[in-house]
Amino acid sequence: MSQAAPKIVLSTINARYSHTSFGLRYLKANLHEFEDCCEICEFSKDSTVQEIAEALLNQQADIIGLSCYIWNIEDQLRVAEIIKSISPQTLLFLGGPEVSYEYDDFLNYCDYLIKGEGEYALYHFVKNWQQGILPLQKVLEEPICDLNTLKMPYYLYSDEDIAHRLIYVEATRGCPFTCEFCLSSLSKGVREFNLDKFLKEMDTLITRGVKQFKFVDRTFNLKFANVKHILEFFKSR
Repeated sequence: MSQAAPKIVLSTINARYSHTSFGLRYLKANLHEFEDCCEICEFSKDSTVQEIAEALLNQQADIIGLSCYIWNIEDQLRVAEIIKSISPQTLLFLGGPEVSYEYDDFLNYCDYLIKGEGEYALYHFVKNWQQGILPLQKVLEEPICDLNTLKMPYYLYSDEDIAHRLIYVEATRGCPFTCEFCLSSLSKGVREFNLDKFLKEMDTLITRGVKQFKFVDRTFNLKFANVKHILEFFKSR
């Protein structure tokens, strides 16, 4: 039996206020019919664990996702402990690069853990939840995303973000190299977003007042023709 649409909260702790969570915006943008049910709650290291947990609990969400990175993992685990101790019925999942590889130690803190890219996995999880179906396994993993199927999230940058925070963008995902010391080597190749669609999104951001773009591509200069096209685009504006 189908349930009512869930209330979803996606949250992370950024290193400082000026940072934005690019990954959470991608997850929200690709929830399709559940996008309007989802709220992004970003915090910075200036907030205490107790303040963050209280703010998230006050949302009374059905599903809470915590995005985990090397700079916030300890605090995120403490937030998860508080949420589950006070609201055990809330479905809580962890995701992000810090929990995507050696994750056994993190499974006791959450109901589910999303490994790797999460756009497909989160959407399918929420859709199944609405049908009253929950996965039997705790670790959720799907094939890497076909970038042509993803909805770009740049419209989710607010006017406040544009005025006061870093605007992250990406034209590619992945890395062509296999350096043993780097997790990016596990992505097995580079995938490109459609360049015309990407630049159209950049044009919209420029119109909205963005002056500085921070690319998160692992190998921005890999394909010279594309780099030249991108740089000429920005130069012309």
